[in-house]
Amino acid sequence: MNKFLLTAIPLAMAITVHAQQGAVLTAKDYEHAERMLGYNTEPLVKRDGIHPTWLPDDRFYYRTPVAAGNQFMLVNPAKGTKATPAFDHQKLAAGLSTATGKQYTANELPFKSFNFSADGKGVIFSVDGKQWKFENNLVTEDASAVKTASTTGAHSRRGAKPVGNPNEVLSPNGQKAAYIKDFNLWVRDVNTNQETQLTTDGVKDDGYATDNAGWAQGEAPILLWSPDSKKIATFQQDERKVNNMYLVPTAVGAPKLQQWKYPFPGDKEIPMLSRVIIDVDNPKVIKLQVDPDPHRSTLSDDIKDGDKWADVYWSDDATKLVFVSTNRDHKQAKVRIADAATGTVREVFEETVKTQFESGWDAVNWRYLSKTNEILWFSERDNWGHLYLYDAATGKLKNQVTKGNWVLTNVVKVDEKNRVIYFTADGLEDENPYFTQLCKIGLDGKGFTVLTPGAGNHTASFSPKGNFIVDTYSKPDVPPVTVLRNLQGKQIMELEKVDVSQLAATGWKPVVPFSVKAHDGKTDIYGLMYVPQNLDPNKKYPIIDYIYPGPQGGSVGSWSFYSARGDNGALAALGFVVVEIEGTSNPLRSKSYHDMSYGNMADNTLADQVTGIQQLAARYPYMDLNKVGIWGHSGGGFATAGAMFRYPDFFKVGIAESGNHENRNYEDNWGERYNGLVENSDYEAQANQNLAKNLKGKLMLAHGLMDDNVPPQNTLLVVEALEKANKSFDLVVFPNKPHGYGEYSYYMMRRRWDYFVKNLMGAEPPVNYKIGQKK
Repeated sequence: MNKFLLTAIPLAMAITVHAQQGAVLTAKDYEHAERMLGYNTEPLVKRDGIHPTWLPDDRFYYRTPVAAGNQFMLVNPAKGTKATPAFDHQKLAAGLSTATGKQYTANELPFKSFNFSADGKGVIFSVDGKQWKFENNLVTEDASAVKTASTTGAHSRRGAKPVGNPNEVLSPNGQKAAYIKDFNLWVRDVNTNQETQLTTDGVKDDGYATDNAGWAQGEAPILLWSPDSKKIATFQQDERKVNNMYLVPTAVGAPKLQQWKYPFPGDKEIPMLSRVIIDVDNPKVIKLQVDPDPHRSTLSDDIKDGDKWADVYWSDDATKLVFVSTNRDHKQAKVRIADAATGTVREVFEETVKTQFESGWDAVNWRYLSKTNEILWFSERDNWGHLYLYDAATGKLKNQVTKGNWVLTNVVKVDEKNRVIYFTADGLEDENPYFTQLCKIGLDGKGFTVLTPGAGNHTASFSPKGNFIVDTYSKPDVPPVTVLRNLQGKQIMELEKVDVSQLAATGWKPVVPFSVKAHDGKTDIYGLMYVPQNLDPNKKYPIIDYIYPGPQGGSVGSWSFYSARGDNGALAALGFVVVEIEGTSNPLRSKSYHDMSYGNMADNTLADQVTGIQQLAARYPYMDLNKVGIWGHSGGGFATAGAMFRYPDFFKVGIAESGNHENRNYEDNWGERYNGLVENSDYEAQANQNLAKNLKGKLMLAHGLMDDNVPPQNTLLVVEALEKANKSFDLVVFPNKPHGYGEYSYYMMRRRWDYFVKNLMGAEPPVNYKIGQKK
């Protein structure tokens, strides 16, 4: 470590000299850059990552680094006292060493979590597959099945997956597990293992609760248990006439075809869901009296919200099922309520939009409030994402709950008893519209309060009783601070502050946040910039633009602090200025902002990238506008090739990884959501292969040949078009890899470094340098 501290800056100086002279970068230069990757930078960030483990009485503990290890700290918010050791670490280490015959130290205990015993006098933890108890300064093996705060109530979530079997969905009472067998739905008694078949008419491509449409595939059933564990809401998914996707692995011998259902934009037949409710104890299938729905949700291009079925809620008494039907191009959302006994369906209300309707980005934001028979609805009807309260009996709007020129991003919880909503919001701070804060408001729209004040990106955790909040906040260039707050947002104490002094001693530099104007000359857009560690403002540095255009996400991703973001910092250490620009048409701003490129995804953010880089170069003259490169993966690969073809005089070098270059060759739900139906949008004009003849610079294409998300034909269409146009290009393929490249990710990273060093910097890279080994 000390040796590195002495040599880091000279290495960086050597890189710049090489870059300016167009000479040779050595393995030492690459080794220095590799030190900026996350697996090397994160160990140098101290007192980071507080993840509170709450106890039932609102106390909590967390692990925090100490000299040569970690220690568990206990906090009692009610007393407002500073954190203290959760137990005697020295005595526990000594007792565990005696009990196991292995040597442990106080700062290197072999577990990351524990529980207090029922009487609060002992500490229970697991080591080497055994459960141990530390009490009265002794460590003994504990065979009793102690139920603690972390295990009690583990089955309370409707549709929890039982530990050890990811393809079963556990009932709320933990007594039954639902699973798919031969395209039908079955349940297993957890105690007796007795199996019961619930449906009988499921067949291949028309099965129950199946998760196998487009890029989404899985063996676990998609369903929602009723609160009383007596019913299951699910569907029969008809894909019998849906098109197939085919992939063939690379191997010695006869090829083995992989085939599954994969609908494309414009297809006449897409997966359709016929909704059902199933009585479990006396198996009976009740078909909901409503037409089949397309395989769609209000959230995304899948029908899942995390690991559960999106847009479906049971009433508390299990007599009603509340759900939303979304039409094929996401322009219409219908709120419906089904009678669980008869299957009759009542229309409550609907929302129709001109572009696409979304109920959130990270999670579905609408809720059914069973106790008052109300629906908390999310909409962007006033140009911002907000909540509206409806009467579920009449379908009438009662009131708008949140309002303002900011975006509600996630409904965290709803306190129906006190009629208060806790949610996260972006855009409340002028500094950056992407900073997230925790807020609360009454269902009547009154009492709006910011619970995590202060500029920065906040993440918060509630205590079990809801009386306290642990709030961690940071900025891209400001390390995190974690504080304890009460439910009014008042800070009680500071818990931890991240220390980056060791990291900074290596020559590491934080990112540089910036804002520029979008291509329209008036809209503010934001981004991050990475500069060489020994930046000389009198020299010129080639520019690399990392791009992800969305429209469901953006280049920057999280606006919290990170010691490394991919290999952007490493590329900067090699002598590049790297930028990430969150362009227009990406989410978490206004509806009109998000829709700026609706119907023309090929244009999404590209003009913003060009004008943004030009403005930065005017601000920072050391940026060389004659040497601009660009790269991205997936949607970023699509945008990269598009940039090289649409702006061939601006972007000189591009690396397009796994791009969806032809969205008629990509899963239907995504394209039809953001581009519209094929008959209403010019997919042909947006396809990259039709613009390949415009290439002037150096382009590398990469794709995994077993990519079941973006099929490899997308890149091969561009390959064929470039060959027809007599264009030189480079191609990297990964024969047996999916959308990500698995163990070859570092190989692709090294090829990326080499390509930019050689073609953008004009230097020679080291031969076959190997990335991926901690330095």
